[in-house]
Amino acid sequence: MLEVLQSVIALIVTLSILVTIHEYGHYAAARLCGVHVLRFSVGFGKALYTRRGRAPESIAVPVEQAIATRSNEPLEGTEFTIAAIPLGGYVKMLDEREGFVPDDQLHLTFNRKPVLQRIFIVSAGPAANFLLAIAAYWALFTLGVTGIVPLLGDIDPQSSAARAGLHANQEIVAVDGVPTSTWSEVNLRLFNRIGDSGDIQLTTRDFQPPLNETFESEFASAGAPALLAPTSHYVITVDQWLSDVEEPNPARALGLVLKFPEIPAVIGSVIENEPAFAAGLLSGDKIVEANGQSIDSWPQWVTLIQENAEKPVSLLVQRRTEVLYLTIIPRAVVREGKSVGYVGASRQSIDFPPEMQRVVSYPLYSAWLPAVQKTWSVTVFTLDSIKKMIVGAISPKNLSGPITIAQIASATAQSGPESFVGFIALLSISLGVLNLLPIPVLDGGHLLYYLVELVTRRPVPEKIQLWGLQLGMFIIVSIMLLAFYNDLTRL
Repeated sequence: MLEVLQSVIALIVTLSILVTIHEYGHYAAARLCGVHVLRFSVGFGKALYTRRGRAPESIAVPVEQAIATRSNEPLEGTEFTIAAIPLGGYVKMLDEREGFVPDDQLHLTFNRKPVLQRIFIVSAGPAANFLLAIAAYWALFTLGVTGIVPLLGDIDPQSSAARAGLHANQEIVAVDGVPTSTWSEVNLRLFNRIGDSGDIQLTTRDFQPPLNETFESEFASAGAPALLAPTSHYVITVDQWLSDVEEPNPARALGLVLKFPEIPAVIGSVIENEPAFAAGLLSGDKIVEANGQSIDSWPQWVTLIQENAEKPVSLLVQRRTEVLYLTIIPRAVVREGKSVGYVGASRQSIDFPPEMQRVVSYPLYSAWLPAVQKTWSVTVFTLDSIKKMIVGAISPKNLSGPITIAQIASATAQSGPESFVGFIALLSISLGVLNLLPIPVLDGGHLLYYLVELVTRRPVPEKIQLWGLQLGMFIIVSIMLLAFYNDLTRL
């Protein structure tokens, strides 16, 4: 129950940050263009908190015009609201299409503004999300981002990586020619190739300690220092790679295994109502034997569990000064097309030694350059993933909804501010990209209408806009239902 509460709180905090920044982009642009904002709402539904802003400056109207319109009452200030359903937000502007507007206030309406100003106001929301991501990455790169050196451990001799010639104690310094200084960067580049056919190019160097180093901006050094050492090049050919796999792990699929320090088979946490919980395992338990076989490390324990789906496994467990005999029956789950055993227990956290960690940082004045590049690369990756999902190169089961977002937000928040800020940046980019898609009801749909108006010099007919609204609502609701379904199946 506590984990659920933590996830809900993390989801609310995360979405509130993203929505507030997005809607503030619209709000600031509207004010800059002289459009009066009636309401700024974070969330939908019943208002939980409302504050009225300052009223706009009085409007100078000739007496005869005031008499003619019978209304020169001053507008009230913007209503700032926090609503009950924290899954979005909106900015409501003064607009003739939503009700009568007196003549003396027409110049404050959104619909009366030139089309270029309307384009600016609508695009300012997604732009604010991209600026948030740049600011987040700038802060991270200035303070320094700690990552794990992409050093390979023992490779399965039957894997694609082994057949290509890769071996243990090699550091991956580039994927497809793009420098990779940490394991997360390797994964990002490999995720970008999911659904592709062709060659994946890997560049490596032999292990060269010390690896706890600070990278200067690649704009100044033309690449990470790893590329200055003697390197080897390998090619792995793929065909519609992992296109039908749910929750793919591209590194593992190739046989690329991160070199870990020795990990003892000690339980870190246990998930309720899973086999480990049912068997009586607790945090801190050390697995000494399983089915009479001595267990010396966590990977050995995981392998044995995966090979014994739906089969009873006898355990010898050390719990502080006690020795216990337990029986566990791993349940079967499908991973990468294969049925494997799963017990719902995680390992005890360990710290990587300093030589296996790398701090990537940049000077304060130039950190915005890699921040912009990082935002751009994630944006391109997001767009490419959407394209692959549409054409069927990636399984739609990879689409995630609020439940998965809540779980990840909670996990990153517990991992520390660095992880949470990075997640905020990633999610902010996704929100910006999704809002720019040319789907009616989204910002991108409105931009499409305004671009048509800019070219034809007349607005898109109301009838077509109404059809577009219905189509857009159908698409959005369908995507949301699919995302919720995927979330529930993962649970």
